[in-house]
Amino acid sequence: MNNECVFCQKTSRDFLLENDLSAAFFDFAPVSRGHTLIIPKRHVEEVWQLQTAELKAMWELIEQTKQYLDAEYYPDGYNIGVNAGTAAGQSVMHCHVHLIPRYVGKSPRVPGVENLIPPAR
Repeated sequence: MNNECVFCQKTSRDFLLENDLSAAFFDFAPVSRGHTLIIPKRHVEEVWQLQTAELKAMWELIEQTKQYLDAEYYPDGYNIGVNAGTAAGQSVMHCHVHLIPRYVGKSPRVPGVENLIPPAR
């Protein structure tokens, strides 16, 4: 636990869902209705520092969170993303996965990852 980390300060009361190693909660600045963050409970800054058991626990929680969001919000699709490092846009230095529900006609157009990759030469 890092006493200066806003994610480490969260408790079970703040969580939408949790398991032994990870937790899910709504983003405080959501991109869309239901935008959720999934974090490891142990403080690690980047996804590369996660242990295998933590990765597995986080993925299980991503699946459970998707089921919850499907039942509550009926999204048409999802974006799942991780920003690893400040150069990649990570603003909170505690590893987290964004699970962002998308809605036809209600979400701003978001280009897929294929637009980030330069074309082959």
